[in-house]
Amino acid sequence: MAYFFHDGQRLAYTVHGEGTRTTVLLPGLLLSQKMQIPLARQLARRGNRVITFDPLGHGASDRPRDMWRYSMPAFAAQTVGLLDHLELDQAIVGGTSLGANITLEVAAVAPERLRGMIIEMPVLDNAIPACAAFFTPLLFALTFGEPVMARIARFAGRLHRRRLPLLLELALDSIAQDPGPSGAVVQGIIFGRTAPHRSERRKFEAPALIIGHPRDPVHPFSDADMLAGELPNAHLLRANSIIELRTHPARLTARIADFVDDCWSSAEVEPARRAVS
Repeated sequence: MAYFFHDGQRLAYTVHGEGTRTTVLLPGLLLSQKMQIPLARQLARRGNRVITFDPLGHGASDRPRDMWRYSMPAFAAQTVGLLDHLELDQAIVGGTSLGANITLEVAAVAPERLRGMIIEMPVLDNAIPACAAFFTPLLFALTFGEPVMARIARFAGRLHRRRLPLLLELALDSIAQDPGPSGAVVQGIIFGRTAPHRSERRKFEAPALIIGHPRDPVHPFSDADMLAGELPNAHLLRANSIIELRTHPARLTARIADFVDDCWSSAEVEPARRAVS
């Protein structure tokens, strides 16, 4: 794992593979880059260099308790800072949930830096009711129940991770974090802008692979479908479940790898494509 400093904070990333074709993968909310490592390794085997990245407040990056440090625009600035640190003119940027929305923010502030976008489980207009129902109790638990959550975190931190399924390991890692900074992350996201407005999104020209899941109210398929209709160069890929990419990744990984190849093989953005697979 490597580090760089952005706005006085230390941010962690890991390089997988080598070459000039670089993809940056971002994690979901309060999860670490570990969730993207299996996909990163598969893409690296196809001749790509892949960077898994922990935004501020996540994984091995610094975790200050200041709510004002956390927002989608701030996370996007950190991602562009990573590209600057790596001296990359362009990269494919992608992520899951929080990472998907950060990718959209990168498209808003630095579209010239994007070779393509991988957007899994975007959180947009249709997710508002479910997000309110899910994140309000989480915010109260992390903030007002911090002493109890801290004890739970210490217990989770003592549990062995060896040979656990990836999803369970990710869950334990998330629970084992200091609840204070986690609460600040959630507060910052709730009280800030969650994604660029649709009027902005319609102007994003970078090719986009959008992955939507059924039966997931926090990341409804309708948001993925809506986004695919808004972006001028989008392809919509339907996952069989919210966990397919983590438990049975072969089909989706192959589609993602083909998309990465297409982004780097084309000299310019191709005409719009939209289909449901």
